[in-house]
Amino acid sequence: MVESSKRCRPWRQDVRITALEARPEGWTDLLDKPIFISVTFVFARPKNHFRTNGELKPSAPDHCTARIGDVDKLSRSILDSCADGVLYAADEQVISLIAHKRYANTREQPCAIITVTALP
Repeated sequence: MVESSKRCRPWRQDVRITALEARPEGWTDLLDKPIFISVTFVFARPKNHFRTNGELKPSAPDHCTARIGDVDKLSRSILDSCADGVLYAADEQVISLIAHKRYANTREQPCAIITVTALP
């Protein structure tokens, strides 16, 4: 299988490195546990959502439904990045996934907010 997006490989690498750096002490003891993941993908609004003075147009959509990325493909990228001993051994361990995407507010940068919980 070949990745169609040139940005996917660097993104997965960034997620992987960040996950390893954020992994708490003793997490390696949990690598074989069932996993719960919650992820919020935060995207910058397109410039055409704003007036020239920087105010959000009343016609700007509330929800991030534009051609930014499918939530399932975005999630798969996160799941693949965290497997292979980073946060869990294999994707099959993920028993619950909550994922959504939204636009960043005025105080946020585009990002992914990821919470991973190992269940007993």
